Amino acid sequence: MEILNPLQIDEVAALLNAGHVVVIPTDTVYGVAAKFEIASAVQQLFAIKQRPSTVPLPVFVNDSDGVFQVGGRETASASTLAHAFWPGPLTLIVPALASSAERIGSRDATIGFRRPNDELVEYLVSRCGPLAVTSANEHGAPPCTSVAEVQEAFEGNDLVAAVLDGGERNGTVSTVVICDDHGYRIVREGALSGDQLAAAFRG
Repeated sequence: MEILNPLQIDEVAALLNAGHVVVIPTDTVYGVAAKFEIASAVQQLFAIKQRPSTVPLPVFVNDSDGVFQVGGRETASASTLAHAFWPGPLTLIVPALASSAERIGSRDATIGFRRPNDELVEYLVSRCGPLAVTSANEHGAPPCTSVAEVQEAFEGNDLVAAVLDGGERNGTVSTVVICDDHGYRIVREGALSGDQLAAAFRG
């Protein structure tokens, strides 16, 4: 597992584009990432995390075009929330093509999309397209917030090609919201509160 610094971010992008799995910093915690378009790489995320294949992976994008690119459909509520809080710690679960959803473990034709407020992630998505990303830890364990914790969690794991060192992360998880044609529903409150989300619809 090679440790790369931000000046080596093009090496990280090249690894992702070649179908490798890497650990990257986000605006909340470290995440294990794979290029969405490469199905075999996405499947490795489940193995690395020891994550059940029925627990869906989020997808990182830079804008609404990224949502559409992988078969997602932005509902009215999702559009309002994305406009108010993206980039930021908000995951929006929206309707999606079943074939796209199944790639990341979703069985109900939905995908959770996120646009982190992090320049390193933004650059990688611009170079690699949408990324399937899940927190860097074994399934059920606390997420890693430093490179040292990542090394401890994945020591000896040959499936992780590299770690992009972004320093310490704050550890506060994103708020997760289901958005359909009837409105929205919070399924996990994190960095953004329910009151903050509701305020976006009062403006």
